[in-house]
Amino acid sequence: MVTGNIFHCRKNSWPPEEYVSRHTLHLFDFDSAGPPKHAWRRRLNSHANILKEFSITFMEAIKMVRLGIRLWSYVREEASHGRKAPIDPFTRESCKPSASQGVPLGGMGSGSISRGFRGEFRQWQIVPGTCDSSPVMANQFSIFVSRDSGNKKYASVLAPGRHEGLGKARDEGISSWGWNLSGQHSTYHALFPRAWTIYDGEPDPELKVSCRQISPFIPHNYKDTSLPTAVFVYTLVNTGRERAKVSLLFTWANSIGGVSHLSGDHVNEPFIGEDGVSGVLLHHKTAKGNPPVTFAIAACETQNVNVTVLPCFGLTEGRSVTARQMWDKMMQDGQFDRQNFNSGPSMPSSPGETLCAAVSASAWVEPHGKCTIAFSLAWSSPKIKFLKGSSYHRRYTKFYGTSERAALNLAHDALTNYKRWEEEIEKWQSPILNDQRLPEWYKFTLFNELYFLVAGGTVWIDSSLPSTNVKNDQDSPEDAQRVDVKVTEAEVNRRHTTISEYSTTSGCNGSTGDGLKNNSDPAVTQNKRNSNNLSEHFKWQDQLDDYDDVGRFLYLEGVEYIMWNTYDVHFYASFALLDLFPKIEINIQRDFAKAVLSEDGRRVKFLAEGNYGIRKVRGAVPHDLGTHDPWNEMNAYNIHDTSKWKDLNPKFVLQVYRDFAATGDMQFGVDVWPAVRTAMEYMEQFDRDDDGLIENDGFPDQTYDAWTVHGVSAYCGCLWLAALQAAAAMAEQIGDRFFAETCKTKFCTAKSAFEKKLWSGSYFKYDSGSSSNSKSIQADQLAGQWYTASSGLAPLFDEFKIRSALQKIYDFNVMKVKGGRMGAVNGMHLNGKVDETCMQSREIWTGVTYAVAANMILAGMEKEAFATAEGIFIAGWSEEGFGYWFQTPEAWTMDGHFRSLIYMRPLAIWGMQWALSIPKAILDAPKVNMMDKILISPATFSLSLTETGVRKIANKAKCFGNSVLHCAC
Repeated sequence: MVTGNIFHCRKNSWPPEEYVSRHTLHLFDFDSAGPPKHAWRRRLNSHANILKEFSITFMEAIKMVRLGIRLWSYVREEASHGRKAPIDPFTRESCKPSASQGVPLGGMGSGSISRGFRGEFRQWQIVPGTCDSSPVMANQFSIFVSRDSGNKKYASVLAPGRHEGLGKARDEGISSWGWNLSGQHSTYHALFPRAWTIYDGEPDPELKVSCRQISPFIPHNYKDTSLPTAVFVYTLVNTGRERAKVSLLFTWANSIGGVSHLSGDHVNEPFIGEDGVSGVLLHHKTAKGNPPVTFAIAACETQNVNVTVLPCFGLTEGRSVTARQMWDKMMQDGQFDRQNFNSGPSMPSSPGETLCAAVSASAWVEPHGKCTIAFSLAWSSPKIKFLKGSSYHRRYTKFYGTSERAALNLAHDALTNYKRWEEEIEKWQSPILNDQRLPEWYKFTLFNELYFLVAGGTVWIDSSLPSTNVKNDQDSPEDAQRVDVKVTEAEVNRRHTTISEYSTTSGCNGSTGDGLKNNSDPAVTQNKRNSNNLSEHFKWQDQLDDYDDVGRFLYLEGVEYIMWNTYDVHFYASFALLDLFPKIEINIQRDFAKAVLSEDGRRVKFLAEGNYGIRKVRGAVPHDLGTHDPWNEMNAYNIHDTSKWKDLNPKFVLQVYRDFAATGDMQFGVDVWPAVRTAMEYMEQFDRDDDGLIENDGFPDQTYDAWTVHGVSAYCGCLWLAALQAAAAMAEQIGDRFFAETCKTKFCTAKSAFEKKLWSGSYFKYDSGSSSNSKSIQADQLAGQWYTASSGLAPLFDEFKIRSALQKIYDFNVMKVKGGRMGAVNGMHLNGKVDETCMQSREIWTGVTYAVAANMILAGMEKEAFATAEGIFIAGWSEEGFGYWFQTPEAWTMDGHFRSLIYMRPLAIWGMQWALSIPKAILDAPKVNMMDKILISPATFSLSLTETGVRKIANKAKCFGNSVLHCAC
């Protein structure tokens, strides 16, 4: 709940009047042409500085030298098989990262292209797991203006300055174009998923131009949000006394980034579609056996707008039309010849040749008149092919079919539907933007951080079934001897869970779980009777009906850490999906629930220590769903053996319970319950002294994978306490009341031990060991309490301890770092000095800072919360910061050097929004008192998860019926 305290936060303001003249804003005050009141803004002539990457200290390098050698060897081995290692710190992009990013294009999961705030198209992610950050400079919008008198003519690319790679102005390529825009009077305004570029009298002082970029990112809309398309709506206002002929030009290279345009065999083809939509299809034949891609660039012809095309032009001599000749044609006529529509498909391009296309839309704008011209861009790459796995069809093919030519229909529908998209986007965003209690920076940063759900390498497939069972012939010998991953069925009974394996696979561990210890429990005479009922009920719903089947979803940990759905990071980021696309979030949890009950016995070398183990241990939550064969070959991360990590299993239980409580989806709860119980029981092995608490094992066995932990830790211990509470609450609602009692008993013991070992009097110490940093103040020490409060459960500790620990974090980790203007540093000593035990202890993690701020909001510390989170805005997004807009990194150092750009965890800002507006389903969810004992006679209670039994349990718990998730598709 937001209180009046927020009013006292320092409120920064960036009104559009400071960037665009009031007169121009008035002229654009119609049809969404003007920039919004709340947005991230830059002038087009702003300097895009080169970003600085972090470096490790000499002592850190000494500690990591063995890991570095093993990692280098692994990277080379993967490269020998034509694959990129999921973590590769040795290879650098040829294009150095700069502060030039803007709102990306397209919906989720169908490949993405980013567009810099100065207009360049860059950050190409059409092929899953690959990202080319270099801009393709032939992809531009340009403008040509002439007036009746013929005295004034203007022609310019609508991007400022000259790019260093353009070459000499006298050649036949794009350097011959008019790069005349200074950008001094042009501004960019970003509010994801839209962006506005306002050209306030340049290049023509008497012509005001607004370009509005729109992508179909619409919460709860599982169709349009999957579409690979974007619209560019130009609004022209003639302030002169003569009518003006204005021609807008959209040029596009047949390329998917990098040097792909030089591979040859690319074909361009003009088209005339319905409703006045016409343009060019660019058929791209990808290299290395990747599926082909077809682009469509189009414009909409109206009574006042004339659309013409040039299907082919080249950047060097040899083509019949060169870039220079194309530009000269536009300078002279302002349009192309109509007969170009009849030219048919072009001849395939030769290797080394760049094939481009152009669409022109021209109109007469009367004195003091207005005109709108709309362009669209679409790309169709219907099939996804992973290097070691099967191929799948993308989500959008469910609605547009599997032909590459679907790009034509996508471009058409974008131009006919974008107004509806905008209405839905504004309806979603308006309540937050109009909330006067919230700081302005927070409003637009909240939406802009969602860029990652498009630009974070997202993959959204139509269903769980592959489009072909043919494997890639580039598989390594190890993969040729692949063993099937084993999935087990769980038999849940009153006392403990036994995993019975009905099918065996060589090389896989066949041991069974022992369950959480409860010596007061009776014997398991009911096991076999219950197993038959559960086996009938426990069926993974990979194929749902048309309403519920929203496909399966992947997103990268980061563009530099190429692992899908990294779970310890998804723990922070998942609030965005749960709030906006809950069906996707539920399906991700189903994927991990299934993974918990699976085992993969293939041997893996863990690089930190050089030891060997198996890829996936049954009962352990995987670190990720894989890299080159997601869902089938999990745990691409191989630095440590994550089956021994202490945070993954508790995070799974916490996320499942939160989602279960938020959606009221009892079927989901019942389906995943065996995995939840198994995950809890798996952790029992890490309670070394029977005090109910798990202990860390003296290595970095959690998401801070370079920060060693000894004994009981604040981070993992708090997560474990929260998981016990969540498991107890869920067990009660599912009907497994004896397991609920076991978790309650263990919680009481564990909480007492946790506070005794770690409470310092004002905060929880980093761990219970005796190392130099054991007493450090960790910013993330109350992560479990964050989830407990976010899920409507009772606080883990009394209010004094929670607020005291958060205040300690604010006073030390936040305010002692540049006066609170950088976020929360991970570790801080009591003497006010940063904990420099390792690389990660001295870093500021953007997503963790947002999570800490969310925790503060839930504890009623709104002022401290927004001041904490504002440090991330100041350092990352503001003009005085380091330039990390639309590429928020995992971390930065005290001097602002980044580690891992375009990272998943900063989506945790949506945890703040969740805290500000806890859903009613969470507030109304049944509460569990962890201090109450459940007294049930074992002889009279039996667990039966038949459908009838589930509904009876659900009705009794008041969490079925009307509270079940219903989302608009």
